[in-house]
Amino acid sequence: MTKLLNNWRLALYPVAGIVVILVVWQLYTDLFGVSQIVLPSPTDIWGAMVKNNSLLLRETWPTLLECIYGFALALALGIPIAVAVANSRTLNLILYPILIATQSIPKVAVAPIILIWFGIGMESKLAIAFLVAFFPIVVDTATGLRATPPGLIELARSLRASPSQVFWKVQFPAALPFIFAGSKVAVTLAVIGAVIGEFVGSNEGLGNLLLTANSQLNSPLAWAALVWLSALGIGLFVIVVIAEKIFMPWAEGGH
Repeated sequence: MTKLLNNWRLALYPVAGIVVILVVWQLYTDLFGVSQIVLPSPTDIWGAMVKNNSLLLRETWPTLLECIYGFALALALGIPIAVAVANSRTLNLILYPILIATQSIPKVAVAPIILIWFGIGMESKLAIAFLVAFFPIVVDTATGLRATPPGLIELARSLRASPSQVFWKVQFPAALPFIFAGSKVAVTLAVIGAVIGEFVGSNEGLGNLLLTANSQLNSPLAWAALVWLSALGIGLFVIVVIAEKIFMPWAEGGH
């Protein structure tokens, strides 16, 4: 019961911070007569969200799918590559510089090329979401595998554990905190990647809606799309946190 109350108290801090920001924001726009085009007030944004609720819901779905598929692909490919990099010095020397080089390229610059390759459908947005989510998963997973205490590995080998048993029983569980840490970063980056793809070329999605609203000087709707994008990122982050608590029940209070 005490723990539950403490959790509620902790949750009140960010809520209080948001309330203060919204109140100051509303007062500023009202007192100084700020144009709705320049900076809509929170009430203007809320009105746009209520008025365009069905539109926002419809445009959220493709963006959500792009984020989920891109993140899932980054996990599916990133973890095996991280295992290979962590356990083979040769592969580490070959792949790591390539990974760093690809990560150093701005995804906004790569997006038009990917658009030419995959078209304006979901595939191009999925590819960009995958690219931005891939690197943190590989780096954090490889770091976690290398950080496994050598004593645990030696103990497992002394008990005649096979290489696969050493990996699944010792190395992989020890790397889970790092994998989930990378996943939390990657899932939020996947949202950014999907929006970048929608900015470059798309007929649907919250990023496309944001561009359309801006071109029509409909700032309240543009900000409403930003709020929904923020909520989407937070929701995906929370799902990863819940998965972390399910797969790592021993990590009390892990964030």
